[in-house]
Amino acid sequence: MARVKRSLPLLLPLLLVGLVACSGGDTDAPTGVSEASGPMPALSGTTLGGEALTAEDYAGRVVVVNFWATWCGPCRREQPALSQIQAAQGPDGAVFIGINFRDDAAAARAYLQEFDVAYPSLEDPSGSIAHRFGVPYLPATIVADARASCASGPSVRSTGPRSRS
Repeated sequence: MARVKRSLPLLLPLLLVGLVACSGGDTDAPTGVSEASGPMPALSGTTLGGEALTAEDYAGRVVVVNFWATWCGPCRREQPALSQIQAAQGPDGAVFIGINFRDDAAAARAYLQEFDVAYPSLEDPSGSIAHRFGVPYLPATIVADARASCASGPSVRSTGPRSRS
């Protein structure tokens, strides 16, 4: 638990630097960092890799939830940084979970292979998961503390130019 508490302050600056550095593009697109608040909605289901994901898989851990799509240019630019940050966390660091937003499942699996994404991603073909999280655009990244709360600790939602969802 002490490692989780230590990893959150280190994770947020790395995540922000990585996302901002990789989010170049359309200067007319909305930009910035906004605060998310409240409890993190539970995530569960079958991942694009065919494994089951349950709330128990990330209970008591810092969780980074990234909403992405294969058709989202800024998502493609930030994915290498997200993968690097996740790998640097190691097995006791933050749990990363991807949410593939309104996309073709075969294209999403190819994207995961292309970018060598090592963390699980759930499908969100209807946008219902994004709606529960209040995600209005892509990419969107939300960090929740070990109590699955975006309110009591530092949290961020998305940085850089976005594609409208």
